[in-house]
Amino acid sequence: MLAATGGGSRAIADLLEVPGGSKTLLEAVVPYSAPAMIEWLGGVPDEFCSAATARAMAMVAFQRARRYEEPVSTVAGVACTASLASDRPKRGPHRIHVALQTIGETAVWHLQLLKQRRSRVEEERLAGRLLLNAVAAACDVPDRLKLVLLEGERVEESSTRAPAEWQDLLLGNVESVRVGPEGGPPRLVFPGAFNPLHAGHRRMVQIARDMMQQPAAVEISIVNVDKPPLDYMEIERRLGQFPPEWTIYLTRAARFEEKSRLFAGATLIVGADTLRRIASPRYHGGDAAACRESLERIAANGCRFLVFDRCEDGGGFVRLADLDLPDVLRSLCQEVSPEVFRDDVSSTALRKSGAG
Repeated sequence: MLAATGGGSRAIADLLEVPGGSKTLLEAVVPYSAPAMIEWLGGVPDEFCSAATARAMAMVAFQRARRYEEPVSTVAGVACTASLASDRPKRGPHRIHVALQTIGETAVWHLQLLKQRRSRVEEERLAGRLLLNAVAAACDVPDRLKLVLLEGERVEESSTRAPAEWQDLLLGNVESVRVGPEGGPPRLVFPGAFNPLHAGHRRMVQIARDMMQQPAAVEISIVNVDKPPLDYMEIERRLGQFPPEWTIYLTRAARFEEKSRLFAGATLIVGADTLRRIASPRYHGGDAAACRESLERIAANGCRFLVFDRCEDGGGFVRLADLDLPDVLRSLCQEVSPEVFRDDVSSTALRKSGAG
């Protein structure tokens, strides 16, 4: 399954002009405009042209390929996002990002081009060849097309091979994978994306441990309600932020109702901004009855919330007392006062600034 955002789309014609191309290609798409790309990914990426976006595109393609072909070991998603010569000068570098997703591996190739040294057609040809080389890698074909590079240009390649338990998690064969020290079921769990892990998260964990007199585990869901699953390189990067003595659960629990089932009886560490989303029918398809039933199931699973007042990405500070919550949810909540903790750090802002 192949996806290209314009740059690299020449590879589609190259594949299909060969007789028997249907033995290789399941589907090809070109999400060229920004709205098309956003729909493909399920949300707005931090950058439209980046290695992370190419990997996310490849994961979407891999998931689609699984619908069309079995066994899963025979399918792959290959994607390209590129910023190439246009009809107007570009302030940033001309670059090509190509990614490959299989059940066993995430790989990415990056090439930054010298500007104003090639025509658009020449840059397109190079992007298409890089994409076809990724298809060859997916098909275990040893040969590669030659890339005509200029002095100083170099293709950078990186990849992550997934252990069997990560593959089972991605396929849905298991619901969670524990990373870190052995131990019993956690009684205090901090769910989050941790993209990136920052000082505010560390402080929240320390305060929660002291208040509850329990060791804390971290939970990262590799699936999201709308976005593609985390790829293996992204899983590896996020896990690498944590000290080895921390316990981390990788799960498929995108919603808090699912988390409450996995961690029945546990106290869940959340920010007030997250708690507001949990209480909103918007995050239950706009169905107020479904939202209420979800909250009741969280309560039935014996979970409670330790709530930290938080600064939202939009800049406002949110306290538990400010939230209009259903009684069933408010009864499960214990607040950490702003005198004990106040966090004005935005994960989104940190990602955009490149800080960790």
